[in-house]
Amino acid sequence: MDPRIPVTLLTGFLGSGKTTLLNHLLQHPGMRDTAVIINELGDTGLDHIFAQSNLAQSIESEHIADNTVLLSSGCLCCTLKNELADTLRDLFFKRALAAIPQFNRLIIETTGMADPGPILANLMNEPVIESVYRLDAVVVTIDSVYGLQQLSENSEALKQAAVADVLVLTKTDLADAKQIHDLQEKLARINPGASLQQIVHGQLDPKFVVDVGLFDVAKQQATPQRWLRSPTKPSAVKGTLPQKAHHDGIISFTVTLPDPIHWAQLKPHLLKFCQSYGKHLLRIKGIIHAADQAAPLAIHAVHFTPYPATLLEGWSEPEKTSRVVIIAQDIDELSLRKAFMAF
Repeated sequence: MDPRIPVTLLTGFLGSGKTTLLNHLLQHPGMRDTAVIINELGDTGLDHIFAQSNLAQSIESEHIADNTVLLSSGCLCCTLKNELADTLRDLFFKRALAAIPQFNRLIIETTGMADPGPILANLMNEPVIESVYRLDAVVVTIDSVYGLQQLSENSEALKQAAVADVLVLTKTDLADAKQIHDLQEKLARINPGASLQQIVHGQLDPKFVVDVGLFDVAKQQATPQRWLRSPTKPSAVKGTLPQKAHHDGIISFTVTLPDPIHWAQLKPHLLKFCQSYGKHLLRIKGIIHAADQAAPLAIHAVHFTPYPATLLEGWSEPEKTSRVVIIAQDIDELSLRKAFMAF
């Protein structure tokens, strides 16, 4: 079991209900050991962020350390003032020194205009950060009423939906059945591997968005199949070539690798692949059964950067199939398949 602190990246377009969802999550008894980083625009403080939320009644009378407040629910909240990496280091060291209460998971709530790619890069690209935190899942809120329009008109909303592990449809009580159906179909084309939840007034059991990634904390074991979430789109007719991207420019597909594979050979190829096609690569996730490794590897990359592979000790599967999920934009699938397989 990976001892690093699991991180949930909570994002979604402006007005899609991120903070409402977060409010309800933090009031759940099972979330008492959670820290939250709020990445808001401008110099607005935490008190203003929560002024009109249910959490307003939960904030203790004093900040406990550097723009950090302790909620009566037991959760810890701070505002992102400096670079994300600085804030992550600061929280961890204060936790180690007992300057703030112990926390065992972290949620990062981004601004509605945030591109998830650079945020993921911040989280996993620095050795100090990568050694103490691990990405659990990217959770994206989608407005059921305006989601289709936002996905069509805003590249940020499209990228957020494309890289999500969990898509949360909000305000479903305000949308009609056709709006929800059309939105679900659109999201299935953009990101067929993501799980989908529908909520009203932000109410959702944390089990659907927390500890849903590579490791199952409750069972103390790796869950690579759940984390990988291979796209389940229908296979092409035999003899046909992979299709080009939809009009939104997003493609998501799974590459199955031949056996045997040697990590010593694949690792530099993955780096070269990311450096060559990083502009188009929104996210890569994979499970590798390498002949030169003692256990399977979980690999992950965003844009130009592949991150250190995670050795899944104690985990195996009946059919040792190496597969990689690639989510990309503005490039055809066949080109990426050929490039990835050229090792």
